[in-house]
Amino acid sequence: MDENQMICSKRVLRKKLDLLLRTGQILMESSADTSRVKRNMERTAAYLGLPKENLHMHVDYYMLQVNVSDEFHSFSKMQRCDKHVINMLAIQEVSKLSWRAIQEDYSLDRYEEELEKIAHGKHYYTDWMIAIGAGFACGGFCVQFGCDWTAFFYASIAAILGNRLRMFLNHAGSNIYANFAVAAFVSTILAWLSSYLSTPSVQAMLPEFLRPILFTKTPWHPLLACALYIVPGVPLINAVNDLLDNHINTGLVRAMNTMLIVIAMAFGIALTIKCGGIDNFVKDLSMTPHHSFFEYALAAAISAMGFATIYNIPYRLMPWIAIGGIICVCSRNFINLGPATGNIGLGMGLVVGSLCGSALISIINIKAVHILHTPHQCITIPAVIPIVPGVLMYRALYGFMEMQGVVGEVTFAMFNAINGSLVLVCIALGVAIPNIFARKWIAPHRRAKLERLIEERRMRGKFVDLHNFEI
Repeated sequence: MDENQMICSKRVLRKKLDLLLRTGQILMESSADTSRVKRNMERTAAYLGLPKENLHMHVDYYMLQVNVSDEFHSFSKMQRCDKHVINMLAIQEVSKLSWRAIQEDYSLDRYEEELEKIAHGKHYYTDWMIAIGAGFACGGFCVQFGCDWTAFFYASIAAILGNRLRMFLNHAGSNIYANFAVAAFVSTILAWLSSYLSTPSVQAMLPEFLRPILFTKTPWHPLLACALYIVPGVPLINAVNDLLDNHINTGLVRAMNTMLIVIAMAFGIALTIKCGGIDNFVKDLSMTPHHSFFEYALAAAISAMGFATIYNIPYRLMPWIAIGGIICVCSRNFINLGPATGNIGLGMGLVVGSLCGSALISIINIKAVHILHTPHQCITIPAVIPIVPGVLMYRALYGFMEMQGVVGEVTFAMFNAINGSLVLVCIALGVAIPNIFARKWIAPHRRAKLERLIEERRMRGKFVDLHNFEI
């Protein structure tokens, strides 16, 4: 090989490494779990013709590294990952692109062009649509905690306004954790003010036709749910998923980020409690609902679709996500609740119910992904978010923050912390069943297809041969 050919080959190899890193960066910054990032990068490497036996990849939350080497050559590149958001549409499109590129033999320029379209694509929903979707999702949470439908709207309105403020502050460049605290404070203040609409003194001042419309029998329940749009369900699930899949470093970073978000939320709520001089909704208010399963189903569908707008899920998947939310929540409630709580069900408790609900929809979605042509994560996580124990987590944190030496305070805080943690682990286990416990049995034809395509590309000389580079 002459000098010009060698320079050209090195330039092409560097571009291939850049494209591989860019693919991983988009996935990691869109909140794909680490196993998915690795699988997609390995498939992209096969398209790029980077031999698996010579390729070494390190995937971390903030840094991606790739190296192609043999006994004589070594080429390395790194890529920083900073702008972490939740974008399920990007995860779906990158997955599809990696398959199309290897099937249709894309040129490097075409692959790069389509990759950048995904990276810079517009959000499916406007800021107000996202805020409204998140608000109604919180209203759905409120119904699951036992509120009536008037309180549903109070919780939704408080969440809409608080979330829209948080989005405005994010765009302004303010610290994200401070933004969470401010949003939680504003939403909880608004929910607290809405409780006065049901007091006798305010009801007496209202026009007679408005009194039954604005009155709620559950005025405190909106305070439980109005800030739950902040609960980091995707990072929580990804953190546990990564830890279970032996990606310890990335899982711990995700877990710490999650903890900071929850602490910021708890701080905003605690500040509201101090300003309003109230705390009965935190310690004493029962979350045991007594609704019909039809109401559970409606609330679950609203919550699942509301969170799906935050996660940038395409419109076409919304009907199935609503169905998935119904399956998950209703099966969880049937197993969790029972005659002891005045409900129909098995009465096996929240932990077992959460595991069964998340596992059921996760297993169903193993087949649904082939019909809907989307990654498992994109349709499973929005469906299980409505059962994430956000209230238990911030009740636990509030309990620790408010300790004053009173008997039972430690028990209260630890009870909520342990229950919330167990529920979270069980949800993540249920979601992770396809990825961790049954991966080698899922879609064997896809693996066989990939191996065949790789062999065909190898036969056509599409793979990098490091022996062509001079030492």
